Formats: sequence, structure tokens, C-alpha cells
Amino acid sequence: MRTTSGGPEGEPAPPGPLPLVERIGIPRPLAWGYLAVLVFMIGDGVESNYLEPYLADWGFGDHSAGLVISVYGAFVAVGSWFSGALSTLWGPRRVMRLGAALWVVFEVLFLAVALPSGNHALVYVCYGLRGVAYPLFAYAFLLWVQLTSRSELRGSAAGWFWFAYSAGLPTIGSALAAVAIPLVGAYATFWLSLGLVAAGGLIGSLAVREAHGTRPVTVGERPRARTELLRGISVLRRYPRTGVAALVRMINTTPYFGFFVFLPSFFSDRIGLGTSEYLALVSFMGVIGILADPVLGRLSDRFGWRHTIALAGGTGCAAGVLVLYWLPQLDPGNYPLALAATVLYGIMLAGYIPLSALLPSLVREEDKGNAMGVYSLAAGLSTFVGPLTYAVFDPLVGHTGVVLIYAGMYVAGAVLTWLLLRVDEDPGELRAAAAKEAATAGAARA
Repeated sequence: MRTTSGGPEGEPAPPGPLPLVERIGIPRPLAWGYLAVLVFMIGDGVESNYLEPYLADWGFGDHSAGLVISVYGAFVAVGSWFSGALSTLWGPRRVMRLGAALWVVFEVLFLAVALPSGNHALVYVCYGLRGVAYPLFAYAFLLWVQLTSRSELRGSAAGWFWFAYSAGLPTIGSALAAVAIPLVGAYATFWLSLGLVAAGGLIGSLAVREAHGTRPVTVGERPRARTELLRGISVLRRYPRTGVAALVRMINTTPYFGFFVFLPSFFSDRIGLGTSEYLALVSFMGVIGILADPVLGRLSDRFGWRHTIALAGGTGCAAGVLVLYWLPQLDPGNYPLALAATVLYGIMLAGYIPLSALLPSLVREEDKGNAMGVYSLAAGLSTFVGPLTYAVFDPLVGHTGVVLIYAGMYVAGAVLTWLLLRVDEDPGELRAAAAKEAATAGAARA
């Protein structure tokens, strides 16, 4: 019987064709949630490609500005971990509301107190603590998506989530900054981002009412917070392959966030692009990349999650970072050449989309929330590890050495995925098993 997006096992569908949003992989009850994530992440992404030079002009050195972003990334990792555990206890919608509230509070403190005071320590505290907020909002919704989606379309549903997420951070956010900064100035643009985040938070809090997100993920008696947090840690011991999948997820965007630290100055000093040109470059990369998200999500449901992650994600991104770094240097100032290099990397990043469907498939139903907490933690850690890798290794081996390290990470992730992340629910494995069974049956008949 055909199923709807009523849950992991599905519910009987009404007569007639499925709505368009269901056919392309978006659970219809969560459609407003995808819009909420888009608007929220546009606001969060406004500053992503101008914060580092802004802080440098404000009095931070290049490496100190990078350290601010690293501290922020560390708190992103904390928020990412709690997104799964708290959703298990309270339900994803409540966690999304908490994330939106924390973002607004700490951004107001950053803009109204820390920056005007000229106190560097306050900048570290206010901006760093704000890092807890966006993963609570975004990754709680990603868990909601996985709880609601039909099993045969989980890759597609994840692809549309990452489409909304990446459209905001950094794509439309960077484009908005490129337009707003010349008109109202860099400081006022921060306040614009605050308004967008508040709007996304309101949409997510009020417009999405699907049942899975309004109640705890746990079944039966609700455990205490400490018990659930410990269970979230023990999932790595009870299902060792979740640790492998988490490492692959961290590798996915570690170079991506590391590039945010040094690519602005690299494209300015070595390639000869201005700030607005660079921001437009990142926006073009994001536009093409986010268009690839639902496409590769859909393809992964057809050809296999593991195959897509290892080949398009790992191998493709390894080639992508090398091209992104070296190709523009062949002809500095050649904008189409720089654009082609960045677009290739953006497309290959979409190869990791099905990992958010694969990782929860490694555990039993009652542990899926904790598994998504591990996934979200790995995603959050990448925002810390990427800039930290640059800060540690750039003084030792320079930009070239850092890029080679990033490429090596992707190759290692591809190998780990191919060898260790085979799951029975993977559409590629199911198709291979069906083909093998058909071949065996054919041979028996012969």
C-alpha cells in the first residue's frame, strides 16, 4: 500500500495522487518549516563572509578574528549535540523555539553591548554563546524531517532541508550582505540579519504543527535530562559505526567553514577580487550548490546513499578543493575562471546530503533522536575544526598545505564511507540485493 509522510512506518494514503510537495520529497505537514529554516538561515548567513574582515578592521588581527569564529564554532558544536538530546526530551518544535530565542538575545548583546564597548572579551562571550542557537533551530527541524518522511524518500527530504539551509547560509545571506553593506553600512546590516532570524523563528514556532515535532521523541515514560544526555553519548559505544558516520559528517563541511576564514583575503590579495565581487562569487557558488542538493538527494534514493556519499561527496570534494585553490591562480583576476572553480566545489558538497538519512538507519527506532544528535554534533564540530585547522596549520605550512590537508580529509572520508557504512535500508543496497536475488532465481530456472 502506498504511504504518506505520517511517520517512519507510514500511514495509509487517501485515494488519488500524492500532492506535488510529497512527490518531490517534502513532507507536506512540514512545508512551512522548510520556509522557516530558509528565512532563519538567510539571517544567520548575512555575516558569514564579512564578519572576519569587519572584526579585523575593528581592531582584531587576522588570526584573532579567526579565533573568534573558532570559539563560535565550539559553541555551535555544543548546540548541535543538545539539539538531538533536547528534541528527544521535549520535541523538535520546542527546541526550535529555544534556538530562535537564544539567537535573538545574544545577537542583541553582541550588537548593543559588546561591539560598542570595545571590549574584546565581551565579543568572544556574546558572539561565541550565540553559536549555540542556530543548530538548536535547524538541526531540531532536520530530526523532525527524518521522523516524518517516508523511508523511501528520506534522502530527498534531507536534500530539500539542505537546500533551504544552504540557500540561507551563505548563499542568499551573502548576496543580501553584498547589497546591504554599500547602502546602510556593515553595522546596520547586522541588525537586518537579526530581523530575518526573528521572522524565521516565528514561522517555525507558529506555522508548523505536525504531531511528531510537538511531542518528545521518546516513547513511554520520559527520562530525566541527565539520563537522556548520557544515552546520547552511549549511542557511540552501542553503535560504533555511528562514530564513523559522524566523522564523515564532520569532514563534509570542515574545509567549507575553514575556507570562510581565509578565502576573503586570498581572493582579494592573490586573485585581485574586491569584497563585493567575492561575496557575489560565494553567492553564485551557493546558488548552483543548493540546486544540486535536492537533485543529489533524489539520485541517492535511486542509486544508493553510500555510493553518493563516497563518490560524489568524498572523491568529488577532494577534487573540488584543489580546483578551487589552484585554478583561479592560473589567471588572477579572471572572474569566470574563479566562478567555475567555486561552483564545482559547491556542487560536490551536495554529495553528502544522504548522510542524514544513512546515519539514523544505523540505530534502532528509539535511538534515532540520539543518532541525529551525533550527526548534528559532527556538523557543529566542523564549524570549529575548519577554522581551527587553518589557524594551527597555516603558520606552519601556508595556504597550500592547509588546502592539501582539507583534500586529504575528503579522501579519508570517502574510504571510510565505502568500507564501513553499508546499511540494509540504503536504496542502493536494496536494489543490489533485489538484482542478486533475481539473478539467482534466473539461474535456478535455467
